[in-house]
Amino acid sequence: MCGFVGFTNTIENAEEVINAMSDTIRHRGPDAGGIYVDADIALGHRRLSIIDVTEQGNQPMYSEDGKLVLCFNGEIYNYRELREELTARGHHFSTNTDSEVLIYGYREYGQELLRKLRGMFAFVIWDREAKILFGARDFFGIKPLYFSQMNGTLLFGSEIKAFLKHPSFTKKLNTAALEEYLTFQYSAMNETFFKGVYRLQPAHYFIWQNGNMTIRRYWDIQFRPDEVPTLDDWVKSISDVFHDSVRAHKIADVEVGSFLSSGVDSSYAAAVADVDKTFTVGFGKDEKYNEIGWAKEFSQAIGKQNFSKVISAEEYWENLRRIQYHMDEPLADPAAIALYFVCGLAAKQVKVVLSGEGADEIFGGYNVYSEPDSTFYDRLPRKVRRGIGRLAERLPAKRGVNFFVRKGKDLEDRFIGNAYMFTTEERKSLLKIQTDAPDPQRLTRHYYKRVKGADDVTKMQYLDLHMWMAGDILLKADKMSMAHSLELRVPFLDKEVMALAERIPTRYRVTRKAVTDKHTRYVTKYAMRLAAKQDTPQETAKTAAKKKLGFPVPIRVWLKEERWYGIVRRAFESKAGRQFFHTEQLIKLLDDHRDGKADNSRKIWTVFMFLVWYHVYFEMHDPAEVLA
Repeated sequence: MCGFVGFTNTIENAEEVINAMSDTIRHRGPDAGGIYVDADIALGHRRLSIIDVTEQGNQPMYSEDGKLVLCFNGEIYNYRELREELTARGHHFSTNTDSEVLIYGYREYGQELLRKLRGMFAFVIWDREAKILFGARDFFGIKPLYFSQMNGTLLFGSEIKAFLKHPSFTKKLNTAALEEYLTFQYSAMNETFFKGVYRLQPAHYFIWQNGNMTIRRYWDIQFRPDEVPTLDDWVKSISDVFHDSVRAHKIADVEVGSFLSSGVDSSYAAAVADVDKTFTVGFGKDEKYNEIGWAKEFSQAIGKQNFSKVISAEEYWENLRRIQYHMDEPLADPAAIALYFVCGLAAKQVKVVLSGEGADEIFGGYNVYSEPDSTFYDRLPRKVRRGIGRLAERLPAKRGVNFFVRKGKDLEDRFIGNAYMFTTEERKSLLKIQTDAPDPQRLTRHYYKRVKGADDVTKMQYLDLHMWMAGDILLKADKMSMAHSLELRVPFLDKEVMALAERIPTRYRVTRKAVTDKHTRYVTKYAMRLAAKQDTPQETAKTAAKKKLGFPVPIRVWLKEERWYGIVRRAFESKAGRQFFHTEQLIKLLDDHRDGKADNSRKIWTVFMFLVWYHVYFEMHDPAEVLA
């Protein structure tokens, strides 16, 4: 795992600037660094040695004739097979790295190489002769890649913060991204919070030549349910493909560990991987927020050592600025901070960890996926539900009323992903500034169009796989692990696992299961849970009925305590708070929460995290000062 930066060369001190940019992301690769500079381009690389830990694996890496220059972040799990294939075609390798496969694979296959890869990756290849820059991002967006064309210069790299070191970069807040963030809790647009800086989307590549950039998609998820296999067939297939994926994800020349919460995903991964060490964090003694006891019992049952840490409220709050610095863009997911701490815990013992991200999106694990057709009300005619919904919209918002409002809307109008913080009306009322941000449904519409005709569960999964997972889940996984120079691998997010999951009928992803003669309950990730039950010790079976937690954080409780309430209130009343928001509305949200009138914790946290991030990147002289 590594990081890279680069720019098209239009300045005299390119070597000095690329070194400064590379140093900014040193945390992504403390083992080695290198640069390449010519009259047209500058490349910088930081290396975290995982495969072929010798100096041979250092980057930038060159083709045998020196005409191709590579900077790569990630791991290619089928590199040995590709290496054999390329060797048979006459290519000569000088290292044992997976990186070199990209050089000769690109030379042999061009952009078609991407379809052959199995792994997580973001990379660029500079063709010195043709003066073409080729860049690509992996299938799911596990590894990040940003770019900006600004003041006659193309900037690109693993983290936006490195761009700030370039003299052509103009730092300006993208206010439209702020308005969308208030709804989604993450940066949901292609353009980031920095005006003019974009993220290359998952499963896309770009070609830059003569100042022109072309971007294309090379892969997409295709849900095509196969009704022939039985449930038992699917369970066996899931077990087989996941075992294969875990084997591939364990390829390393260093020790591999595993994160462990009380959920079935991380338990399944830890048990199948047969690693020696597992890592868990929690808060206090309340089982709502602390899974350490369960994790230790499970680790003991599978004969592994568990390392754990109880995070104090003081530690959590003291690290917020540091965490938002590493995130590059504001993220309101409280679990990001817990992930930061568990990554720090693991980094003291290992260089690589496995984690359970992606299982919910791929196999249908979120509770919200059981909402479609979950009540008798869903069976009423659509016109009736829409009419009742319109009437309910005129009433004050509360739980019962919200049910009828939600059920009166089509899925495409009500579901934008796992988080829905502020409605369009709420965010416009809260913001003091005006932006050109589109309605949330405009961002989700083209994803829904791709799965038009599919059932609602499949539509929800498809949307989450493209927006929520890349924008929230994988963003925090990459940034929090790399903050500690730790490689995080996600065996569920494997194209072979996805190829199987695409064919599983919806009823085996989310199913109704009889509890009594009169009552049923929904079971999410149904077929996967059965596979986990077969492949892991009995302790994992208990997680099938356990409410999903995943390193939960007690912000709801903390925001009622005077110390933490005061910190947030001061942020709301700050210069930035008053610049962007109607402060009196923020204070009301905060006071109503403290007084128990409403649980506003997630809305409060969304605004607060933006203000913390804004302070770091726009009010501090140098954002990196937070690391001092």
